[in-house]
Amino acid sequence: MPKTTHPTPTEPNQIDRIRQLAKALKLSHIAATIEDACTRLDADPLSPEAFVQQLFAEEIRVRTERRIERLIRESKLPERKLLADFDFDFQPSLDKSLVLRLATMDFVVHGQGILFGGNSGTGKSYLAKAIALCGCKCDYRVRYTTAADMLKDLHSGLADDSLDEKLKAYVSPSLLVIDELGFDRLEQQTARNAALFFKVIDGRYRRTASSVITTNIDFESLGQYLGDPVATTAIADRMLHHSIVINIQGPSWRLKQSEALNQQSRQSQDSQAATPPAPSKTAPRSKKKPAPRKRTR
Repeated sequence: MPKTTHPTPTEPNQIDRIRQLAKALKLSHIAATIEDACTRLDADPLSPEAFVQQLFAEEIRVRTERRIERLIRESKLPERKLLADFDFDFQPSLDKSLVLRLATMDFVVHGQGILFGGNSGTGKSYLAKAIALCGCKCDYRVRYTTAADMLKDLHSGLADDSLDEKLKAYVSPSLLVIDELGFDRLEQQTARNAALFFKVIDGRYRRTASSVITTNIDFESLGQYLGDPVATTAIADRMLHHSIVINIQGPSWRLKQSEALNQQSRQSQDSQAATPPAPSKTAPRSKKKPAPRKRTR
């Protein structure tokens, strides 16, 4: 029995027709790459089923990458931190297995929050940003902000009557990261800050939406921090309820880097002092012979 061969869509009119159909179905990557795909098919024939599967798999891959990139941009992350780059050996008090489990976004599925506490420079912000990036890659809507920036934004909403719209930007995402709670004195300037902060935390608490908060304040002192002890106690109560508390007790990254830079500088200075100056290689000046005097008659 003769072997059945499958025709391949390599004719120009067929390629144009496929491109038109792909555009109509909003399959932009297929529309843009169908000609190259058919050229490869001529060199390495595939069955029609395998060829179509390859086209759609590539379309899905590109769409996923674009969607993740859009989520990262919309999250307003100032930088993209990777957990793979975090030196867990530097912070032995930190449970590495717990942090890696948080990166799977299991806590978001269960409506839990995360509270990172500890002194400045211990890696709280790094971990919060890395987890936010993982959230984007897991197809969650994420919003990153510092506590001071969020309060400034909400105050501007009071000024132009857009508070409800601005609150929605912090309440609606699947994951909200509030970084540096306690790093800026703005939080203590007025009791109104406590009311605005409460609106965000309570709105997310009612939706069972996950929040990641970093702070250098002792958790016992949160109730006194925002200027209104009653409102702030309610905030702390909602923050701690159903939250995973990670208090990092360890050295400061910044102090370590500063010490390393100082040591390099001292070593460089010692090396320069120990090296004798090189002898001068200036060439001796050549003496010009005086021009011969003209003899006069």
